[in-house]
Order: sequence, then C-alpha cells, then structure tokens
Amino acid sequence: MLKYPCLVLDHDDTVVRSEETVNYPYFRYILNQFRPGATISKTEYIEGCYSPGFADMCRQKFGFTEQELVEEYKGWMDYVRTHIPDPFPGIRDVIHRQKQEGGILCVVSHSSRENITRDYGLHFGIQPDDIYGWDLPEHLRKPSAYPLEAIMEKYHLKPSEILVVDDLKPAWQMCQKVHVPLAFAGWSKLEVPGIFREMETLCQFSFRSPQELYDFLFTDSPL
Repeated sequence: MLKYPCLVLDHDDTVVRSEETVNYPYFRYILNQFRPGATISKTEYIEGCYSPGFADMCRQKFGFTEQELVEEYKGWMDYVRTHIPDPFPGIRDVIHRQKQEGGILCVVSHSSRENITRDYGLHFGIQPDDIYGWDLPEHLRKPSAYPLEAIMEKYHLKPSEILVVDDLKPAWQMCQKVHVPLAFAGWSKLEVPGIFREMETLCQFSFRSPQELYDFLFTDSPL
C-alpha cells in the first residue's frame, strides 16, 4: 500500500532544473528590456521567487505593470519552447514508482501546462493525472488552496492521503490552508542556506535528494 495515494509535485526546481538554465537567464533578459540598467543576482531572484513570489517580486521590486507581466509570460513561453530543462537525477524513479503502484500523480506549479506536459512526455514517457499551473487565473494559483481542494474533491481524498513536494514557500501557504503535509524538495536549495533552513523548519519533511524522497515514500511498499 502506498504511503501517500496522491503525490502532488511542483515542477520548476522540484522535478526539472529550470532556475539556472531557463527562468533566471530569461528574467535577466526581460528585465533589461523593461527596465534597462536594472539588475538582479541569481540569489536575489531565488529569494524573490521564494517570498513574496515571482509576480509580486516583479510588481514590488521592479514596478511591473499588469500588461508587462502578461508580456513577460508570453515571452517566457516562447523562450522555454527552445530551452528545455533537464530533470533532477532520481526524480524519474519517484514518478514512475508512484504510477506503477497505482497512485495518483498531480502537478501544482507556476509553470504552464504546455511546458509540464512536454517535459513529462520527453523525460518520463507519461503524463500527470492532473495539472494546476500558471494557466489558471492568478487567484486560483498556488498559494491558493484551490488546486488541493479540487484534487481532494475529484479523487475523494483526505488531506492525510496527499503529499505535496515543493521547493518554495507558496506551497507551504497553500498546504496550511487545507492541512495537507508538505515535503521540502531541498535538492534545489542546497546553495541557498537561508531558504533551506526556513523550509526545513516549516515543512513536515525535508529531503536533500530525490533518492531520499524515493526511500521515504517506497521503502515499506514492495512491488
């Protein structure tokens, strides 16, 4: 029997290495287009995405208008069509084992459905059961509880039957609202000790590698 019948994975920097190879380079480009001369370090970018979150970072730190956020998103969509991030080593085993044992696999992410389905098809040869991504209206995206509420209603699940795996604080805010446990995907934040320490404290579980997550989920669940 699965420890968690439903696994809810974030995408960027939980399943695929988006930050370093896709999202941060593109944001530096678009920032130079919208605010020539403005700069942001990789650490500042990571911390801004962590809190207050990407969209509010753009608004608060750089004064992006709502139209600029729309244009940023459209440009990012074009960019990621030709810049495909690699998955973290070991995450494929987690995804395939969850499905092999009859579990539900959902994605709640600030990436788009188009990118998520492409990455899953290319890297894993399967698709998630459900995706709740950036395509949703902003008020329904993480940290809204809507994705988890929809998953629980659709699959008739209790909060304790779901595990969310994510690397950023909006997931904690989402999980708190509906009492769903959260595991920190610490493998993408090993070089950002402030975020790592806070997420370790906030989350019920914390893992330094996908292999640690795999062992936690499936050690007592033989095929």
